[in-house]
Amino acid sequence: MDRFAAAIALHRGSGSDLEVFLVHRSPDLRFFGDYLAMPGGVRSPMDGPDDGESEDAGTAVGVGRADARAMRQCATRELFEETGVLLDAGMRSLPARRRAELRRGLLARDEAVAEEAWRELHSASAGPPELVDLCRIRTPAFTPVRYDTQFFLAELPHGEEPDVWPGELTTGRFETAESWLREWAAGDCLIVPPVVALLQRLRAGNLSSFAADAAAMTAGFQRGKLHRVFFSPGILTTILNTPTLPPATTTNCAIVGTDRLFIVDPGAPEAVDQALLFELLDELRHEGASLEAVISTHHHRDHVGAVNAVSQRYQLPVHAHGITMERLEPGFLRGRVLADGDRIDLGTAPDGSPDWYLEAIFTPGHDRGHLAFRESRYKALIAGDMISTVATIIIDPPEGHLQTYMNSLYRLLATEMTTLLPAHGPAVPDGKKIVEAFITHRELRQRTLRAAVAEGPNTVAGLLPNVYRDVSEAMYPYAARVLLAGLEQLAEAGEVADSDGVWTATTTMAQRVSGDPCDSA
Repeated sequence: MDRFAAAIALHRGSGSDLEVFLVHRSPDLRFFGDYLAMPGGVRSPMDGPDDGESEDAGTAVGVGRADARAMRQCATRELFEETGVLLDAGMRSLPARRRAELRRGLLARDEAVAEEAWRELHSASAGPPELVDLCRIRTPAFTPVRYDTQFFLAELPHGEEPDVWPGELTTGRFETAESWLREWAAGDCLIVPPVVALLQRLRAGNLSSFAADAAAMTAGFQRGKLHRVFFSPGILTTILNTPTLPPATTTNCAIVGTDRLFIVDPGAPEAVDQALLFELLDELRHEGASLEAVISTHHHRDHVGAVNAVSQRYQLPVHAHGITMERLEPGFLRGRVLADGDRIDLGTAPDGSPDWYLEAIFTPGHDRGHLAFRESRYKALIAGDMISTVATIIIDPPEGHLQTYMNSLYRLLATEMTTLLPAHGPAVPDGKKIVEAFITHRELRQRTLRAAVAEGPNTVAGLLPNVYRDVSEAMYPYAARVLLAGLEQLAEAGEVADSDGVWTATTTMAQRVSGDPCDSA
């Protein structure tokens, strides 16, 4: 599912003094809350109709005229709503008080009021907005909702000054691209990944080369080139097609380091996807980095599909927990057997800090040899399959063990962290918050299961519709495995007993259910 959006690289000055305006998104926002971004937003019907843009659009080239016009309308409207800046000379001629009233109208929840304000602004227009097409970027396929965003360049008009009104945004300011990236590398701010990529290309302050570099980057995406996504400094996340479980279709491969790179979970088994990964790794080497090793969080097929191919092509050792090491298909260079607390030296952090390292955290439960990894400078956590941001985690007995998994979640909850990078789905800036959410979800599911068993003896198939009412029947085969893991946890606690697949509540269960007012949830 695509959502179409537009954003503006609003700039002023030139050369080394060229500055770009970024806004700070409210921490309360669901999508990239607490991140810095360029002004922009989702296209509205009031911006005009589209004429069937391609789902694989990589740049503005080739899109229909109505779509291009709607994207420009979206960009100028969002810029005005978020910053008060008007690019159209005719609109700028409106009195300041009326401009403020129209801005409030556009921000109103009443669609009719907003549309009337937009019509009045357009009636004052002196011509097309002063925008330059920059590039078009579509979110990689690691999330069900993908944003297809057209980026534009616009110079701050003379006499205009951005004014961010608190709400969805908190603040905004101009800085050079180098200053923004330095602040980001210091860990003092979060910046949405596409903007990180654009700022990296704007460092020199040359708008002509910036536009050419941005166009070349997105043309590469159009032909299938892998994105370089940075949710945290020093961890490049790229998204690989893998034979994973629904609703996920991809696995995140993390490339950690600056000069010395470690490749975590290259999961793509198909030659065409491995070739794209090789292209990226070759580029990183050409840019001066050295490839040091492959690291596996665990042995599941959607995490190890390219382990042997990467190890052999670049002659890299593979580091993993001992259980994982013994389960990998032969054909790789054996590296370190990792245990809880082991450190992997990363060299120098992106901000120049020395003694940067990855720390292994033993987190079994989903898989008996599972490791998570936390880097020491920013405290970002590579969570593997402990957490997903597109689904819950499947605990599949006998490999999966629910109580062990819960213990590992509590271990992560006690670990200092910032951004959490899952194997499936986008990262989240507050790692502990999502760990808490997973704990709460699993505990609630167990209470529901306990109440269902208390109603009378039943099988896994009979319990499924009551315990997993919020899950489609297509997912029942996977839900059944997790439900079995839940029953086994209750059996270990003496709350249920199994007789040839029929599960019955014990006296211990009855006492617990009667004493827990939440168990009917």
